[in-house]
Amino acid sequence: MASSSSSLPSMEFDFDEKPHVLAVDDSFIDRKVIERLLINSTCRVTTAENGKRALEYLGLADGQHPNHSDLKVNMIITDYSMPGMTGYELLKRIKESPTMKEIPVVVVSSENIPTRINQCMEGGAQEFLLKPLQLSDATKLRCHLKKLHNPLQGGFAGEDEHA
Repeated sequence: MASSSSSLPSMEFDFDEKPHVLAVDDSFIDRKVIERLLINSTCRVTTAENGKRALEYLGLADGQHPNHSDLKVNMIITDYSMPGMTGYELLKRIKESPTMKEIPVVVVSSENIPTRINQCMEGGAQEFLLKPLQLSDATKLRCHLKKLHNPLQGGFAGEDEHA
């Protein structure tokens, strides 16, 4: 199940406060590392333990119809190697969605496999990072989030956050 670092229900957040990142990883420890790095970088983080849960949270699971105005996620960070659905498969599902395709997706992996990295980048990933994630990686991620807040970049419909 998806969980949030805030005690409020996910649909009641003040979206103007902090950028919202969905972190997807089957490893509890890796989810906590991502969460800590991003919370320290003034992000709000929701976690999901696999691709199926992430799709449910985003409203993209089979039979669901996403309502982007109800849920604002500014970035998705996903592990590549997860049971049931790889990070690449999750990336493809997100990029196929008309309402979610503009959300940057960052893929992370402990394996430095060039063909995997190229596949993800060609599939629409904003970045591919190697585990373990470090503070310098959080800085890179913040740069991607700031691009979203630049009105010249287009941003998301109905979103007027400022970095």
